[in-house]
Amino acid sequence: MRLFEVLLLSVGLAMDAFAVSICKGLAAGQVTKKEYLLCGIWFGTFQGVMPLIGYLIGSNFVKLISMIAPWLAFILLSLIGSNMIKEALGPDEEVAPGFDVKTMFMMAVATSIDALAVGITFVAVPVEVFDLSRLLNVIFAVVVIGVITCIISMFGVGIGSAFGNRYKAGSEIMGGTILLFIGFRSLLAHLDSAHTLSDTETIFGMLLPLVGTLLGSTAVYAKKERLSDNMRAILVGFGSGIMLSIAVWGMIEPAVDGLSLNGQKKIVPVVICFCLGVFFQILLDKSVPHTHIYTDITEGPDSKLGPRIKAMLKEVIHHVPEGMALGAIYAAHFMETEWIPSSVALALAISIALQNIPEALYVSLWLREKGTGTGKAFLMGTVSGAPIPLFGIITVVLVVLIPGLLPYIMSVSGGALIYTALEEIPQIATEGDNDKGALSFTVGFALVMLLL
Repeated sequence: MRLFEVLLLSVGLAMDAFAVSICKGLAAGQVTKKEYLLCGIWFGTFQGVMPLIGYLIGSNFVKLISMIAPWLAFILLSLIGSNMIKEALGPDEEVAPGFDVKTMFMMAVATSIDALAVGITFVAVPVEVFDLSRLLNVIFAVVVIGVITCIISMFGVGIGSAFGNRYKAGSEIMGGTILLFIGFRSLLAHLDSAHTLSDTETIFGMLLPLVGTLLGSTAVYAKKERLSDNMRAILVGFGSGIMLSIAVWGMIEPAVDGLSLNGQKKIVPVVICFCLGVFFQILLDKSVPHTHIYTDITEGPDSKLGPRIKAMLKEVIHHVPEGMALGAIYAAHFMETEWIPSSVALALAISIALQNIPEALYVSLWLREKGTGTGKAFLMGTVSGAPIPLFGIITVVLVVLIPGLLPYIMSVSGGALIYTALEEIPQIATEGDNDKGALSFTVGFALVMLLL
């Protein structure tokens, strides 16, 4: 391994630390020079020390490390990410910026523990930068890894800080979601023995719905102040039609086929899981404070959260079953399930992305109409779509661990999607009529039927 390869390796290893550093900047907002340096030193030190430890212990514990590392990273990042989201949704108060020893230690370990295995590879693929002993070459390599990680991490904190200082609450939610996503992806990569996760089509498909949310939220920068009643009804009808069609053709029908491979239709388990999905969505509605925009219906427990956060949370809980559906289909794609064609995964991702565009559009415009700044309305509209890839990864992990759950999870998500779609039906009516909303509903339904 020559100098150029060491530099490439250093940049690759620093990417997780870079992503987490952005999250730190998002959560902290205003960052001092000391905190820039602290973040860089923590991540750089651990990213350099871990490969050295891996090299020194050699290959004796390679199997143990490869088994424990992904789970440890998953647990640590999940704990930190969940806490960031919890703080963002709590009452406004001054909190520490999160550069304390405990927090930084957990993050540094979580982002660098996979580097232990890299150090072990130095035994089989020696570093040969200088005409010196193996150990001195390895020490040089880990110093380079540490320095590059330090610089990249400080740069990441700066990016996050510039953004998070303006949009505090939404930035914390985004940062926490990123950490959860990294943790679940690390675990999934470990569980994915077939290495299908390295398929760029798969990663693109998992993130495609979030791209739809991003595109829809950009409408907030248009000059139009608010949606007309007719346009709102059309958009809601189109999205609801897509959601219902995904539930029927993408989830429930394939689930019946999957449980009926022996030639006998097994509809009863599908019906039971369908009802469980409805109950699951009702439970979310009752346990998460949220507000349905335009109708101003507020559900869930009493909370000090403002109406804008509640409006965003409404979109969050409605995106949960979409994430479950996407994860189930991509789990089937991972495992090459015979009763689900491989093309269905991308078609479903496109369908969810199409549904997210109008949904994010009218949410962002409503937020701006209620006095939210344009940038913050855009951010909140975009963040509302984060549960889709996140719950998608969770579902994939669950199905990869227990493959037999696939048709049952599809049935559950189908029930949750139908309940969610029906909740939106009242919004397709205007003071004049509901024909436009009903027509756009059928267009959305037929479009997904055609795709799937």
